[in-house]
Amino acid sequence: MIRRIAVFAFALLTASAHAASIDELRRLFDYDAKAPLSRQDNMLYDRDGVRVYDVSFDSPKGGRVTGYMVVPPGPGPFAGVVFGHWGYGNRTEFLPEAELYAEAGAVSVLIDYPWTRPAPWRRSLSEPDEPEKDRGLYVQTVVDLRRAFDLLTSRPDVDGNRLAYVGHSYGAQWGAVLAAVDQRMKAAVLVGGIPDLASIWLENDDPNIAEFRQKVPKEKVARYLEVNGPLNAVNYVPHAAPVPLMFQFARYERYFEEAAMNRYFKAAAEPKLARWYATGHELNDIRAMVDRAAFLQEKIRIKPLKPIVEKKLKPPSDLRK
Repeated sequence: MIRRIAVFAFALLTASAHAASIDELRRLFDYDAKAPLSRQDNMLYDRDGVRVYDVSFDSPKGGRVTGYMVVPPGPGPFAGVVFGHWGYGNRTEFLPEAELYAEAGAVSVLIDYPWTRPAPWRRSLSEPDEPEKDRGLYVQTVVDLRRAFDLLTSRPDVDGNRLAYVGHSYGAQWGAVLAAVDQRMKAAVLVGGIPDLASIWLENDDPNIAEFRQKVPKEKVARYLEVNGPLNAVNYVPHAAPVPLMFQFARYERYFEEAAMNRYFKAAAEPKLARWYATGHELNDIRAMVDRAAFLQEKIRIKPLKPIVEKKLKPPSDLRK
């Protein structure tokens, strides 16, 4: 049965990908960039000059976008980084990393997706029951991430020529779209990403996903994949140039197969590079963070992260006696 679903879904996804040009796909994420952000922020804490704010701003698709903004000490000019969390995470995922980047000279914005925001702005996913609703939420997520770049460039201390994106899992999918749609970025890091939804829903043996396949009618799965096929990352990475892409993959990935990851990387336009890590989907190997920081150091000219990390890991003097 799984093979029949996969064949049917592949045919639908192929048809939808061929039906829409990249120009048509880009128009899905249009919005009024001149509309006011109506930003509100409240400083949560100041740690050694690095300030972390609770921030919100208007979404072009309705409601308010919630998130953090992390600001370095000093006058700038600073680089700017937008972070996208994994699907059912939230803005906290990359907060420690954003604080390190602040010390390296970057202002960061870390947003919640619509389905992780607090009331009254929370809008839950329905997968797989209402594919059109979810497609609207996915489009909103990308638009809201574009708006996060607007927030960065509205700051006089941010250099609009030194912007980058880092996203994990679903965040990597949105990063693939952004790289083709919003080329203000000078680099994008796609952490633990997949080429399409079929790669995760149909092609692996994770127990939770296998149980999902047994319970949900194949026609419903196929319909969901058809409706949301235009948002598959593989439709966008061939059109990312000149934005350089860094892919970070897990050797012990539980949600999708190595063949899918290789297919994803192969589809991407140059310039690109891939790094593999002996870890799982979380990609919480410290080397992954160090590698992407080095990539961003080259592309958006932040300071080296290694001395900052080493300083933080150095034990207090009274413990070294």
